[in-house]
Amino acid sequence: MGDVLAGFHATWEFDSDSVLIRYERGIRTPKLFQVLGERRVPVSALAGVTLSPGRRGSVVLRARPRPGADPLVEAAAGQLKEHSDPYRLVVPAERARLAEEYAGDLRPRLTETGPAEHHLVDAPEAPLHFKAYDGKASFDGTSVHFRWSRTGASSAKWKAGDQSFRIADLGGVEWHSPEAFEGHLRLLHRSPAADGSARPDQDPATVVFGRGYGPVHESLPFAAAVLAAVRARGPVAAVPAAVPTGPSRRRDPADIAERIRHLGELHLAGLVTDEEFSLKKAELLAEL
Repeated sequence: MGDVLAGFHATWEFDSDSVLIRYERGIRTPKLFQVLGERRVPVSALAGVTLSPGRRGSVVLRARPRPGADPLVEAAAGQLKEHSDPYRLVVPAERARLAEEYAGDLRPRLTETGPAEHHLVDAPEAPLHFKAYDGKASFDGTSVHFRWSRTGASSAKWKAGDQSFRIADLGGVEWHSPEAFEGHLRLLHRSPAADGSARPDQDPATVVFGRGYGPVHESLPFAAAVLAAVRARGPVAAVPAAVPTGPSRRRDPADIAERIRHLGELHLAGLVTDEEFSLKKAELLAEL
């Protein structure tokens, strides 16, 4: 067992070649941390470590992973809020000297700073599943399955039918946080020629998030696990970024009516505010 530094939501154990992060399961602990449980981070996966003042008599110890070393961080693509950063440890100010000692011992061993050739931190293990706004997503380790919801899925997705995607056919994932008004998880095809420009609500390779659907602690570990499985198969051709479609693009009136109806249900349930309902309804009507 190595040296241990306990913080408010996690404990870091420093060994010669790794840092074992154990997350608490308390009611105030971010749900993402509770789902992760514990993670062993090899020293080779880290590019740096810093110590800075925190709030209300605390200090913050933060490790910075190398690009491409952690599938969770790669999938998040900088969208995690500060309090959900799995590499951030908040400790009481009275432990600042101890935290600095551990950081000082760790820094000389961080000899790699560039992108990692492969993932060095383990991803969450399959099987995994979560409920999205327009369907249910599941991953069994070899394939991803989307099963559409009658109340949330667009007619385009219903026409396409439930979807299954083999990891062998995928080149990556695109995760947009559900903490934005409309997040989504898009599966990117291995072939660079594949069209990834469709709107998320019209793309059968995408599930859409909403308030209460696809939360970070469910959809991000899912995305990380799929990404890790894809990367484990070896290098893939570069996948072009999706080209956003402007609001002037016309959509099927039946789809618009469907979305407004479901939006109204969320509004009545108190999951969407009056302002959000009015704004989103106006945006949908403008697309007719």
